[in-house]
Amino acid sequence: MMNITPVTDKRTERLFLTMPLPLYRNDPNYIRPFDSDIQAVFDPEKNPRYESGECARWLLLNQSGSCIGRIAAFYDGKTIDNDEERIGGCGFFECIDDQEAANMLFDTAKIWLADRGMEAMDGPINFGSRERWWGLLIDGFHAPCYCCNYNPPYYQQLFESYGFEVYFKQFTYRREMADKMSSKIGEKAMHALKDSGYTFAHIDPRQLSKAAEDFRTVYNGAWARHTGVNPIDEKSVHKLMKSLKPVIDPRIIWFAYYHGKPVGFWVSIPDVNQLIVKYMNGRLTLWGNVLFLWNRWRRQCKTIFGIVFGVVPEHQRKGVEAAMVMTASKIVQDSSLMPYKDLQMNWIGDFNPKMINLVRYIGGAIYKTHHTYRYLFDRTKPFERHPIL
Repeated sequence: MMNITPVTDKRTERLFLTMPLPLYRNDPNYIRPFDSDIQAVFDPEKNPRYESGECARWLLLNQSGSCIGRIAAFYDGKTIDNDEERIGGCGFFECIDDQEAANMLFDTAKIWLADRGMEAMDGPINFGSRERWWGLLIDGFHAPCYCCNYNPPYYQQLFESYGFEVYFKQFTYRREMADKMSSKIGEKAMHALKDSGYTFAHIDPRQLSKAAEDFRTVYNGAWARHTGVNPIDEKSVHKLMKSLKPVIDPRIIWFAYYHGKPVGFWVSIPDVNQLIVKYMNGRLTLWGNVLFLWNRWRRQCKTIFGIVFGVVPEHQRKGVEAAMVMTASKIVQDSSLMPYKDLQMNWIGDFNPKMINLVRYIGGAIYKTHHTYRYLFDRTKPFERHPIL
């Protein structure tokens, strides 16, 4: 007999954090995330989504009382207000290889969301922004980058047997830093490079507040118009920049400007999982901070993790993306300046063919594939995939 129990106190919260560990005990690619990164998602003081949304978590216990599964369910009122359908989400799913157990977890999330007026749930997704904890890994079971979902292969069967359908596919592209840029990139970049109104620069670490505001301008222009993506406010963007400050390498965060106004960005960080997370067993300690600084000094991180890339609509199809990449590559590909050997570009949805074509132009190849699933509560309704941008 299996039982669902809600996460309501410190004991159950601790179980929520440690429940996955036995599942990955023999998996050499698994990297335990920082407990603090997961806890921040479920902390109303740290997650602004609670201002307009709600979240709940549950554990699944077997007959002997051992924890064999977990799940979270949530919705964001701001997103719902902008969509025709009322879509909630589930995430942070972990479970033994047992369909009945998985079904109990999914049912619990579905009922909770339906009781709050939701018509469907996407999963596994994050109660927060899309660059973290988004999608189910179904191909390319390599070590995860910072705050990226990693899971056993059998999870795909658990989701699809329950009735989840692929809403969109997410591709993480990878390229070797030493590989030469395609001549096609240079051709595409020429239009923007010939226009003296365009300038390109990496951020100044002494002006992170300016970088935060530039980021907000481009993000709200380029990404907040997409389905399920909310504009980012001033408070949230400065909190984001503050959280990234310890790991920022200013030479891999680039902006495009037109007559001084930010119109595009390419934001990357060193892969923190390589620098520190994989050594810490979930907790950042004083020794961890020392290790982090030591690894940075010794240039131990070889991977750049591209978090987000975008250009505001008015400046798309003008070669700005290519020009930004070409300008940045002069520094990023200089092995005498930079320690990085490869670039992993955080997921690009199959609904975004323009971005897919761009990363192919710069030599990227699919390295990992995730699925974002959707489950319609009314099973008689026709299923529609994410629209192509």
